[in-house]
Amino acid sequence: MLIGVPKEIKVHEYRIGLTPSSVRELVGHGHQVIVQRDGAQTIGLTNEMYEEAGAEIVDTAEEIFERADMIVKVKEPQPVETAMLREGQILFTYLHLAPDTVQTQGLIDSKCVAIAYETVTDKHGGLPLLAPMSEVAGRMSIQAGAHCLEVHQGGRGQLLGGVPGVPAAKVVVVGGGVVGANAARMAMGLEAWVTVIDKNIHRLAELDQQFGSMLQTIYSTTDTIEREVMDADLVVGAVLVPGADAPKLITADMVKKMKPGSVIVDVAIDQGGCAETSRATTHADPTYVVDDVVHYCVANMPGAVARTSTFALNNATLPFTLALADKGYQVALLEDDHLKKGLNVYYGQITYEAVALAQDLPWITPDQALEPQPTE
Repeated sequence: MLIGVPKEIKVHEYRIGLTPSSVRELVGHGHQVIVQRDGAQTIGLTNEMYEEAGAEIVDTAEEIFERADMIVKVKEPQPVETAMLREGQILFTYLHLAPDTVQTQGLIDSKCVAIAYETVTDKHGGLPLLAPMSEVAGRMSIQAGAHCLEVHQGGRGQLLGGVPGVPAAKVVVVGGGVVGANAARMAMGLEAWVTVIDKNIHRLAELDQQFGSMLQTIYSTTDTIEREVMDADLVVGAVLVPGADAPKLITADMVKKMKPGSVIVDVAIDQGGCAETSRATTHADPTYVVDDVVHYCVANMPGAVARTSTFALNNATLPFTLALADKGYQVALLEDDHLKKGLNVYYGQITYEAVALAQDLPWITPDQALEPQPTE
């Protein structure tokens, strides 16, 4: 199979779909790989490294989309990229389609086979291709939040860990999954007072067992969220519903009641955000203020630490990339129920229920999409 890796074109996005190490694995399996020139130069992965791994360097994204059987990316395709996709071509990347009607329609029109990293599952019920970026984003959320609490960023001028004689900041993490656990871990490392809110009592018990008395865990209700958010200096939104819009657990009324100069870091913004006052921002202009509360809602937080993120992502995606390349998408999807759940769009049809429900579109199951068509 011929695999193409274009340079990411989203604003301030420096990650890349395949590392030289991943290219070498694919080439070792008998596949060809083409990589766009200077696709990862910013993070220290040179054209020469890719060539030594067996890739061919090409000058334009147009050539990659025209030649490749499978496109491997990081971020969702931008409209100019979606327009280059063709019928039957595999697209393997993050999609986050639920809140993005334009991208969804573009993928439908292209009739490509779009497989989303974020909806692939594992035997533990987790999301293995989302987890590495969730780890990065969760850890980054505390860095970003601490920075936003500084006066010159619009914050209330509070140091997360305090100092002897001065109380530490109160950090409230809404959601106790991978993002939430990593955010809590970093916040505790900086000696803040940390609370995690989640509706899964078993998950709260796991976090309590893991972190002990350093972490306060609270069962999620509207009342508990409101009470904790009002008292927080930093709120991290870490809620995820796989493939669907994030629930708006933090209402506009709650934000009005927060302390002036407090901060919300909404990591769930890729799925629309879990605060009613959240709207997507970029690394170039990451924050805005609503009701005296600083909002940090960068839609691709891990892109700021692109080198770490690229290697972490490749560690998770490579086995699936190899399966798709070695077996072709039909066999690979039919043999692996977890990879099959990544199928979001197939030859012009939605194949993921949460996306269809979010956009009020018809859909079919992946099994229906992949079943052999009768011949005349």
